[in-house]
Amino acid sequence: MAVLDGLANAGGETRHEPSTRPPRSSRRAMDWDDVRVFLAVARQGSMRAAGRALGLSQPTIARRLAAFEATFGGPSLFDRLPEGLRLNAAGEQLIPAAENVEDAILTLERRHAAASPVLNGTVRISAGECAAGFLSRCLSGSTTSPLPAGITLELVDSRQTANLARREADMALRHQAPETGDFYIACAVYRRRGADAGAWVTYTEEQAHYEPARWVQRQIEGTGQPVALRASSMLMHLEAIRAGTGRGVLPCYVGDGHPLLERLTPPIPEIAAEYWIIVHRDLRRSACVRAVIDWVKALFAEQRDVLAGVV
Repeated sequence: MAVLDGLANAGGETRHEPSTRPPRSSRRAMDWDDVRVFLAVARQGSMRAAGRALGLSQPTIARRLAAFEATFGGPSLFDRLPEGLRLNAAGEQLIPAAENVEDAILTLERRHAAASPVLNGTVRISAGECAAGFLSRCLSGSTTSPLPAGITLELVDSRQTANLARREADMALRHQAPETGDFYIACAVYRRRGADAGAWVTYTEEQAHYEPARWVQRQIEGTGQPVALRASSMLMHLEAIRAGTGRGVLPCYVGDGHPLLERLTPPIPEIAAEYWIIVHRDLRRSACVRAVIDWVKALFAEQRDVLAGVV
């Protein structure tokens, strides 16, 4: 999509038009994808990281960044440093205008998506490991609330909060503020059935602020039991607990349904997760997004006892 002629400096490529058409400016037309790459490199600090953020290869990022810089006569807009790329003064001056264009294009994209009545496409959800795991297991048709056949669900890890305005996700499932949530997932302590698993499986030191990690730490301090494993994901915890490495906190919908695990505690109120569905206002009436929201609501209602650990 060619946009942003107003961002370009004079002196770019001149094109000769037929005499029957009005003369065009000598400024080189600008591609939105080049602007998007420029902003990603500025935000991420390297071509490699920008490529990961945009789902593009590093050579593609380099080519598009060079095209963007060429629009302004060729001078680099970044200082190339050993630790990465840093905007220089010329690049800094372009950020406000580029972000204004980004806002306008993304607004058009969101409203275009919302205008389509067709239940066909991909809906991208930003969710934590616990909630994403629950949604994943409910795609198999084992529930009475199927996802419409034309929709493909895409789940992305929410440890880095997705920016809904930039279409990093179409919607998010969060258990952070507001004060109370629409949905509820309980957690409890589990061990391998019959195992003498006194030590704990918990999160890494970098994740010590997680509520489950804080709760486990209080148990360790109160009982003197050791830590058998620190691991950064729920899947790692599940595998360690299943193998008999130690005891640990799992969502009840995971632990109660696992034949090798037994629950050692009731659901723990302090670490239960309440969830909200968050969606950008431009997308809330999109047929596909609305269908996924309705599907998520139906799943949580249908699976209420499983999620609450009612056994």
